[in-house]
Amino acid sequence: MGCGAKAPTRCHELRSGHLFQRQRERDLWGLDMLSTELGLRPPSQATIACKICDSASSLYGVVDLHRPCEFPGGARPPLSGVPVYYRRCPHCSFLFTDAFDDWKHDQFKAHIYNDGYQALDPEGLARPRNNAEIVANLWAPFKTGMRVLDFGTGDDALASVLRANGFKEAMACDAMAPDLASPQGKFDLVTCFETLEHLPDPAASVAKIIEYVAEPGAVLYSTLTLPEDFDRQGMSWWFVGPRSGNISIFSKEALSLAWARHGYRTVSFNPGTHIAFRTLPKAWGLTALQS
Repeated sequence: MGCGAKAPTRCHELRSGHLFQRQRERDLWGLDMLSTELGLRPPSQATIACKICDSASSLYGVVDLHRPCEFPGGARPPLSGVPVYYRRCPHCSFLFTDAFDDWKHDQFKAHIYNDGYQALDPEGLARPRNNAEIVANLWAPFKTGMRVLDFGTGDDALASVLRANGFKEAMACDAMAPDLASPQGKFDLVTCFETLEHLPDPAASVAKIIEYVAEPGAVLYSTLTLPEDFDRQGMSWWFVGPRSGNISIFSKEALSLAWARHGYRTVSFNPGTHIAFRTLPKAWGLTALQS
């Protein structure tokens, strides 16, 4: 039965419920805010320098601010009506947006990494522990002499698992988590999982990571690179999602260049998992990667 005169109470309930749900969505997803109110940098038709290789990069495509990555079971927020333009470097194929380049940490926390963030990726909370178990298994023979730093982690979840597994030292650092202790000295292994794609200045962060790496030593990290058929998929590719914080998306070439400027080599185990190094410890038995 529709909302007619015969059911005013039910009609009122439906309307009230709709308004409540609409207000909840506004609070959760930040609806009704304009680009200027959010402090996003306005797009320009002029080229700007690629954040990896400095080549002149033109506008490539646009998505809605509330478009998330398409994780299984993830929430799909209502469209915001706020466009986010991405650019693609003609030289290294790096895909990036400068829309968030003026944001401070508080703005990212308010509009991206807020209470609605976990709903976009329900399995995300389990990944730090899963990643820690991989690290613990791979480096088990060397753990009693290893210092490990988890960079850009958001919390101490991964490091706590490594400590519980008997690693000499394991700690975490994240510029957006000031409660974490500041790392001191060099680390045999730096991990950096699902972080580079979230950074408005990934080249600067690569340089920062390298400051913590011992020589010999390595960086085990993850970030998904553009697929071979990206020219066909374009902005519909599932990993392009500003609401999920994915604002810097690497090609294989861009990833190699980002590390090579510091004398590092990066080797990919698959499109999402990589290791970067100048010199690997001989004891690890990974010297074949250097050839």
